[in-house]
Amino acid sequence: MLHPVVSGNKFRKLNFIFQEIVAQQIDVALTFGGAFSNHLAATACAGKLMGIKTLGIVRGEEWQNKISESNTLSYCASMGMQLYCISRSAYAEKEAAEEVQAILKQHSNYRLIPEGGTEALAVRGCTEILNPKDSSFDVICTSVGTGGTLAGLVQGASEQQTVIGFNALKNPEVNVFVSNQTQQRNWEINADYTFGGYAKITPALIDFMNTFYEQYQIPLDPVYTGKMLFAIFDLIKKKQWRWGKHILAIHTGGLQGVPGMNRQLQKKKLPILSYQKFLP
Repeated sequence: MLHPVVSGNKFRKLNFIFQEIVAQQIDVALTFGGAFSNHLAATACAGKLMGIKTLGIVRGEEWQNKISESNTLSYCASMGMQLYCISRSAYAEKEAAEEVQAILKQHSNYRLIPEGGTEALAVRGCTEILNPKDSSFDVICTSVGTGGTLAGLVQGASEQQTVIGFNALKNPEVNVFVSNQTQQRNWEINADYTFGGYAKITPALIDFMNTFYEQYQIPLDPVYTGKMLFAIFDLIKKKQWRWGKHILAIHTGGLQGVPGMNRQLQKKKLPILSYQKFLP
């Protein structure tokens, strides 16, 4: 609803970062992401809109010769983002990797944006997700990747509210990140619904998301929000929900990843997300 591509929490995370880039007259923004990264797509679009050159470091050198097989990477390229697909070992080193250092040496006036966009300015942006009318909710829920959205929500929530993050991947260090961002302790992270890890999905999750769309006409993304809503419904069904009856679930966007996920599901001969044709 904020923007068709720079959607959900990505708009919040990138808002102040790109304001700084424009104010400081920076020429190039470089960031990191996987082949189906919402963050890469949002950054590429924001760069195009703001007239900022963007560079994307992609996890996995195998993608260099098959950009067209990823709807996300194809979109990034169409927005003018220059893509560099590097090995997973080099990707793990981020800007310290030799390949990335060689790219940075070609540019004198650049801004690094972390993977997922999570940094202090991103957390500040995510504090704006909540507004005064949201104070009536007992509990605020969000999916968790790098932790920036959760940290912003914790800062924006009242002390009487509980903020629950549902981990979308096996990422125990995110607890340390959020703890370093806020002094509040009215939050926790649930890691029981990762479905095996980042961008991993099961037939049960697909069935839930399709049924959810049929009932509410709300499309969910399979990497983040789908897992969060599955968790909320499952915990209530099992009578394990203990945080209050008035629940605010934050939809963090990411619907651009649905076609790419469906392509992967079709290759594995698994059911697909049936609402792709209804997406913008």
